[in-house]
Amino acid sequence: MGRFRPNKYLVRHVISLLVILLAAVVGVLLYFNERDVRQQEHFVGDARTANGVYIDTSIQKVDPVARELTLRVLVLPQGSLREGGDPYTPAVDLRVETSSLIRGTLDFKAGRQVSYEDVKVSLDGGSVSDYPFDRYSTIIGFSAEAAGKEVPVSLSLRDVDAFFKPTVVGRSQDHGFVAFEVRVSRSRATFILAWFMMFIMWGLALAVLGATWVIVDQRRGLVWPAMAWMAATLFALAGFRNAAPGGPPVGCLLDYAAFLWAEAIISACLVAVAVTGIITETRHRGDEAPEVHADHHTDAHASGDAGGDGGH
Repeated sequence: MGRFRPNKYLVRHVISLLVILLAAVVGVLLYFNERDVRQQEHFVGDARTANGVYIDTSIQKVDPVARELTLRVLVLPQGSLREGGDPYTPAVDLRVETSSLIRGTLDFKAGRQVSYEDVKVSLDGGSVSDYPFDRYSTIIGFSAEAAGKEVPVSLSLRDVDAFFKPTVVGRSQDHGFVAFEVRVSRSRATFILAWFMMFIMWGLALAVLGATWVIVDQRRGLVWPAMAWMAATLFALAGFRNAAPGGPPVGCLLDYAAFLWAEAIISACLVAVAVTGIITETRHRGDEAPEVHADHHTDAHASGDAGGDGGH
């Protein structure tokens, strides 16, 4: 019996399928991991306090250009501070002091249902030009008074912004003031996609450079399909760069690490192919012209000889 030899093409297809399946599984696992991390809720304060204020907060949007963070706040009275047991209606006037320098105080009247309030908190440190490696820090803190008297506060924090990941690095509770010390950085998906975009930009630039080397070295003249591809790549990269998540400003690290270099390389390659092609085409036409003239001269001389022979 002959030895069984697997079909090499079948083996390649199976290996390719396994690689694709493995990549898909890894991607799904990374997604679930990031989703679980992002849905975490952080808490500070005494949850057992019966007659205090519970403040539920969520980070709605991080604006690194304006250097501010938008926080959605819901203030809920607890215990005897509720009117008729309604968790959304305070029995007395509530005043909540925040760590925001833009809107420092939130007031809620007795007998009126509370509503969500948007509070902007300033961001410290970091620079948006460091995209996607920029990081910021801030303090999110609250204290409360009911009818002019200080009451205990418990605070929770969640994240909603898909482009940034807040990390609680510290908690504090002192004299009725509770706070989170938060470090804000780009989300994992944003970070991965930004790196992927930089690799793509360099890959396209090097591909154009390699094609240019072949065309110029072989003196192929004006290769219109190649020039159209290079020009399309040049302008497509601009739109590709503007699609970067989080809207990075012009002149960020992404530009200096990949985009500007890619645009410069592709532009130079396009000009080199065009100039070399023009020179090559001009030389070819110059070489063909004398040959055509010589052919006409030979034909005329042959006609003259034929006429002379006919006379004799």
